[in-house]
Amino acid sequence: MADENKFNFDNKREMDAAAFSQAAYVLDQARQNMDDSELAERALKYNQLLWSIVQADVSAKDNSLPEELKANLMSLSIFVDKQTTEGLKNASNELFDSLINMNLNIAEGLMETES
Repeated sequence: MADENKFNFDNKREMDAAAFSQAAYVLDQARQNMDDSELAERALKYNQLLWSIVQADVSAKDNSLPEELKANLMSLSIFVDKQTTEGLKNASNELFDSLINMNLNIAEGLMETES
């Protein structure tokens, strides 16, 4: 029964795009229910976990991404850390919107066909 919920992806880019889309969805659910502080906290922590994985990945010695891209992703992950800290203290629609848009833009970029 658990196997019914598994997803098959053609490649890592597709899987990564799905992870960013899912994080955006979770954040959007929290944004739509701003009175539920527990939901907001779970969404922010879920998103931060995703970005912590990004930090670990771009820091790995065997990561073959261009240095500029790794630096940009690290900067974005630091931004997410700061936004998460702020959101846990004082959540706002603007804060959630910025995180949602960032995740959706990255998901979209990952799904673009490589030239």
